[in-house]
Amino acid sequence: MKKSALWSFMLLLVMALFLAACNNDSSKTEKENEKDTSGDTTTTTDEPSTEGGIVTYGTDVAPEGVYDPAYSGSIVDSYIQNFTMEGIYDVNDDLEYVPNLASWEISEDKLTYTFTFQKGVKWHNGEELTADDWVFALETLAHPDYAGPRYNYVEGIKGAKAKKEGKADKIEGIEVVDPYTVKITFEQVKINNLENLWSNPMPKKHYEGIAVKDLEESKQVRENPVGLGPFKVKKVVDGEYSELERFDDYWKGKPQLDGVIVKVIDPSLATGAFQNGEIDIMDIRPQSVKELEALGNVRIEETNGVGYSYIGLRFGHRDKATLKNVADFDKFNAKELRQALLYAINRPAMIDAFLEGKATVANTVIPTTFWTAAPESELNQYEFNPEKAKELLASAGYVDKDGDGFVEDPKGQPFKISFGHYAGSAAFEGRAQAIVQSWNDIGVKTELATGSLIEFNLYNDMKDNDDAALEAFFGAWSTGADPDPSGLWGNDAEWNYGRWVDPKNQELLDKGLSEEAFDKEKRMATYVEWQKYFNEELPALPLWENLDLYGINNRLQGVHVNAVGFQTDVYKWHIKE
Repeated sequence: MKKSALWSFMLLLVMALFLAACNNDSSKTEKENEKDTSGDTTTTTDEPSTEGGIVTYGTDVAPEGVYDPAYSGSIVDSYIQNFTMEGIYDVNDDLEYVPNLASWEISEDKLTYTFTFQKGVKWHNGEELTADDWVFALETLAHPDYAGPRYNYVEGIKGAKAKKEGKADKIEGIEVVDPYTVKITFEQVKINNLENLWSNPMPKKHYEGIAVKDLEESKQVRENPVGLGPFKVKKVVDGEYSELERFDDYWKGKPQLDGVIVKVIDPSLATGAFQNGEIDIMDIRPQSVKELEALGNVRIEETNGVGYSYIGLRFGHRDKATLKNVADFDKFNAKELRQALLYAINRPAMIDAFLEGKATVANTVIPTTFWTAAPESELNQYEFNPEKAKELLASAGYVDKDGDGFVEDPKGQPFKISFGHYAGSAAFEGRAQAIVQSWNDIGVKTELATGSLIEFNLYNDMKDNDDAALEAFFGAWSTGADPDPSGLWGNDAEWNYGRWVDPKNQELLDKGLSEEAFDKEKRMATYVEWQKYFNEELPALPLWENLDLYGINNRLQGVHVNAVGFQTDVYKWHIKE
């Protein structure tokens, strides 16, 4: 299928989506994805509100059922945690970190942070939060038996590496001064030591007696979680819903709602669910906007976010024993090949066809919401150009030698890419097929990994375990509020799923966090240089920045949407009947 046939297929698919599945796409991607302050909104009303009541948050992806942030990786689990958990800091509308459970002071040498906790904050089991609960969390993440994905949030603390390697019983850089005060000393001065420090305490007494190796699968994490947030877990029905009830002793004040239900909704039924009041709020896909706007009881909130979609390329695997990424897969080592793959994709057409125009082309993996985003004028644009793609392939030795329409590699061997995409809405199938066909059209034989889209949680497991079927894979990250990309693209970052290891990459990322980076202009210059390098090397293929879209029932008030989400001060949510 060549170019004209491909886009005819895409247009037919869009028509099919419109005619046969108008309400078939309200799913959110993996979080791999989050939100521009230019679109900040808080829903308010002068009409009287009703205290109490229950609202339902809809999701078309089932939670994994992990209720402690130290172990979870699913976006749906994180939504539930945002109702039930609290951190030492919050992020405001300007993407600044501000005190929440604790305030802090920084030493003159910028190495030691002294945290002072709020007094009287209660866990859901009635125990008072103390500094020991946070220290317990930090020590757990650095424990040799901890197998979760969050060690990087403690590795900067002095002595954390020694504990992780089993050479120390405790983290040297942690000093508990009193029940409400703790000092954290870091290995080196970095401008974002605070942002990279684990924020969520763990209920130490609730977890008492459970070995770290058993904690992730324990009932206390999976069935009977204890948090600090305005709502607590009441009931869980696997694959269907999680019922949360009000926590009357919430430290910021009694929540106005009686509870929240997080319910799994078939995306094809989302519009009807809004219409009949079955759900009250849901992050939605672009294809759902028009039909939801037609409903009298639903409003749409739209904002630029801190998320982007991309195609990852496999360069190696992760050594889980050493926590190092190892570059031992050379399929994509040729820069010209990587560039050709991006030139082959008509990103504007895909945005129109599959995202209803609710995205913008991205040429960097730092969202434009951040002040560190590089000007487009300094980046290669990679506008759709299949002939340019073919020229690049030929220059790198990828030539069709047997006349079958597909290139062989520079050694004359058959060359084929196995491309993976997770399952979800109807548009995902078309999007995946369009990418596969775009590469086939330039002579790079590409097939869908496993022959079909892959169930979302299985897909994440495959990425975590460097499954050989995912040589190239679709992903969508939400970066959070810190502009530092090290957690996703650092040489040894766990979330660096392509396992790209490059000396200059790490050198620039380290420079962006060094003491020099306390000079904002110098930090900006470093990150622009890093983006230009990434944009030239293309270890992954940036596709687009997603707009964040929410459907909200008009009866639900007090929802504040900003660049990092929709769950700010959920204890203020209330119902207007």
